[in-house]
Amino acid sequence: MTATPLDPDRLAARLAEVYLVVGPLSRKVLRIVEQSQPVMGMSVGVRAVLDQLHREGARTVPQMARTQDLSRQFVQRMVNDASTLGWVEAVDNPAHRRSSLIRITPDGERAIAAVVAREHELMGRVPGDLTDTDVDTTLRVLRVMLAGLEDVEAQS
Repeated sequence: MTATPLDPDRLAARLAEVYLVVGPLSRKVLRIVEQSQPVMGMSVGVRAVLDQLHREGARTVPQMARTQDLSRQFVQRMVNDASTLGWVEAVDNPAHRRSSLIRITPDGERAIAAVVAREHELMGRVPGDLTDTDVDTTLRVLRVMLAGLEDVEAQS
């Protein structure tokens, strides 16, 4: 391995390798979460909404959709599902009368805490001798890739 930044052609080839791993990894995680749904009691989409609200506080549906790179319609359906279960509620938005803020409820906080605890237990079973530095580097690379693709998408 080298500490010198890669030239664009080599960088493209190496990042393509990352995509080849990230796609199957993402699908595998989603499959495990979906298979565990009866245990966890929520869909992957509702889980994403609750997690975002737990981490970032109240948000509008359009804000959540942008952050998650999903359609507003899909996020609205997930919010509706979560609302039916008593996990989120719509509250007045002082910044925009027509777009309510969606806020996680105490029941929603308990639900997402249980799901995250279950996921952490499952992730703790992943074998390997990974270090904090390994994970920090992985996160740095993935965040740079995400930001770079957002720039590419904006230019398209």
